[in-house]
Parts: sequence; structure tokens; C-alpha cells
Amino acid sequence: MKNYMDIKEFRKEGYLQEINRLFLHPMGLALEVKRDSDGNEILSGVWDCRHDNEGIAFTDNDSSDFIRRAKSIETIYQNRLKRRIKNLGYGIQPIDES
Repeated sequence: MKNYMDIKEFRKEGYLQEINRLFLHPMGLALEVKRDSDGNEILSGVWDCRHDNEGIAFTDNDSSDFIRRAKSIETIYQNRLKRRIKNLGYGIQPIDES
């Protein structure tokens, strides 16, 4: 059985922010979360701004919450990366070109 993270937790803990900041925004994309009519947060789509050569940028990247989330996710990432390297021999799964 698979476990699923609640989308609100995904956003509040900084995973959404960092996926957007580190990968999607430079590509001109952004994963969006909206609240439905019951107040639940849902993944609602991907913004497509690939036509913009600069991609997307946050405007509040100097706020204490933004910085706290970025640091927290970086710490989690580095710890998991070390364990993956130890257990799998790699951090990011290589592409098998054979």
C-alpha cells in the first residue's frame, strides 16, 4: 500500500517551493496548488511559461518563511542523498543507456 503526503503539508513544508524554484521555474514551468470548494489543497496544474526566456521567479524569496523552507528542504535532501549513495551507490538515479 502506498502512502500519500497531504498536499497542504507538501506546500507548507517547502517541497512545492523547492521543486518549483530548483527545477520547474528555470524551465518556465510551475506546479500549482489551489484550494477546492471544501478548503482542501489540490495539485491543480502546471503553469506553462516556456515562451519566457527567463522562466519564472518568486517575488518573496527574501522572506523568513521562504528561507526557512529552503534550508529545511536542503537539509532533508542532503541527508537522504547520503543514505541513497550508501545504499544504492548513487544519489540521483543514473540513466541506463545500454
